[in-house]
Amino acid sequence: MTNSPSGATAPVVDERSRNLSWDPQVGHPHRQRILAVACLALVMVVVAVSSLNVAIPTIVTDLKPSSTELLWIVDAYALVFAGLLLLAGAIGDRYGRKKALVAGLIVFGTASFFASFAETPTLLIAARAVMGLGAAFVMPSTLSIITSVFPPMERPKAIATWAGFAGAGGALGPLLSGLVLKWGDWEEVFLINVPLVLITLAAVLVIVPVSRDTHARRLDPVGALLSVVTLGALLLGIIEGPDKGWGSAFVLIAFAVAVLAAVGFIAWELRTKVPMLDPRYFKIPGFSAGSGVIVALFFGMFGMFFLVAQYLQFVKGYTALTSGVATLPSAAMMIIIAPRSAGLAEKFGSRRVVVSGALFAAAGFGVMSRFTPDTPYIWVALALVLIGSGMAQAMAPSSTSIVTSLPLDKAGVASAVNDTTREVGGALGIAILGTILTSQFSSSMSAALPATVPDQVREVATEGIGPALGVAQQAPAEFSAQLVDAAHHAFTDGFHVAFLVSTALMLLVAVGAGIFMPRQLDMSAGH
Repeated sequence: MTNSPSGATAPVVDERSRNLSWDPQVGHPHRQRILAVACLALVMVVVAVSSLNVAIPTIVTDLKPSSTELLWIVDAYALVFAGLLLLAGAIGDRYGRKKALVAGLIVFGTASFFASFAETPTLLIAARAVMGLGAAFVMPSTLSIITSVFPPMERPKAIATWAGFAGAGGALGPLLSGLVLKWGDWEEVFLINVPLVLITLAAVLVIVPVSRDTHARRLDPVGALLSVVTLGALLLGIIEGPDKGWGSAFVLIAFAVAVLAAVGFIAWELRTKVPMLDPRYFKIPGFSAGSGVIVALFFGMFGMFFLVAQYLQFVKGYTALTSGVATLPSAAMMIIIAPRSAGLAEKFGSRRVVVSGALFAAAGFGVMSRFTPDTPYIWVALALVLIGSGMAQAMAPSSTSIVTSLPLDKAGVASAVNDTTREVGGALGIAILGTILTSQFSSSMSAALPATVPDQVREVATEGIGPALGVAQQAPAEFSAQLVDAAHHAFTDGFHVAFLVSTALMLLVAVGAGIFMPRQLDMSAGH
């Protein structure tokens, strides 16, 4: 126990290891340094979600993955990341958040090293999955550490800063990847993680204190397994749908397994004495509303980065670096606005800020839904500014709503739920919007190709814009230009449908937040 300045007795966050303890009502004396290190670790694992987007053309050329394999290369990381976050957060609570952070960084860095040597799509997918395992231990540890070292009154601003870097990491990924690809190949996009991990690991070991849940709880491996099966089967059905057919036995079985596993997860969590995620938490308005908003925001954001990188390179002809620089308006808005969103929420109310953010994002996605092969970059920048501004407004109050809905000794669980909603939303956004684009591209391309085109050529050209442009390069000159034009227009047809879906989703978020999000967050709740 420690004494606060007022003489009141407050519980110590951690009573073990190196005698590092502090009054949670006052905060850790080095909390700003801890915040900086936590955000560095966070940005690194979030960047890995989107950094691969601008490397897609070189990966397609080198490894020749199918459109389905390409989706798995991008989504395998997010799938394992999201599926294990709750278990990883609980492990961090029980055995120490710093230990979980260190272990996660080591696994992430090692898998990144092996990913750089992958010679087939399958090996790259496997390496990305192991990277996701490491990231699952890193992300919840960063937020739960921040929650434990900051006092209640400073916590909203700290969480807002964390949320801003989480969003900016997704936006900065394409730029950092583009810089690497300027002088290297896609392998270096992974290899660059190794020195970054070593630097971050050294900072964590020196600066980050030890903290854990003061009430050691049993782990919930059954709940963890059911949650992984639920998400994995769902994404499997979504990603394989265009290739195998939405009515195929494979896809229908995948969706059936997802539903059964989800029902089983809920039933088990309600029954077990120490649930990984108690479904009853969702009866708390701030918890459920915040979770729903975060899922939707990251669905739109990571789906957008995945599609925009391909639009800029395949359709507009940008280089990888130029494509990364072109996405900077979104990152800039997040870095500028997100840290200030806590103040906006305090002044105008969380509900109004989240609703406003969702409407800004809807406007940005609406602009994107009108893109054509000839759209000037100024409209791309405008859309990114609107989306970045909206996300930055809505993310932090929603994350704060989740984290502050539960007691402080459940910081790891609250953090993991917040992180899980982000990664689930991101994985679903990449899978669903990517699938929509692929399906529409195939349909539009089939209609555009003359009946005289050989079946072999037609099959490759309708698979995706990368293969279609590859066919065009090998085609006779008089047919090549026609094929390129058809591929560009087929891609933007898919682009239109995908972002109309995103626009509608953001409008639903605005309505839902207006009804269910608490007007003002009570920072003392549960603490």
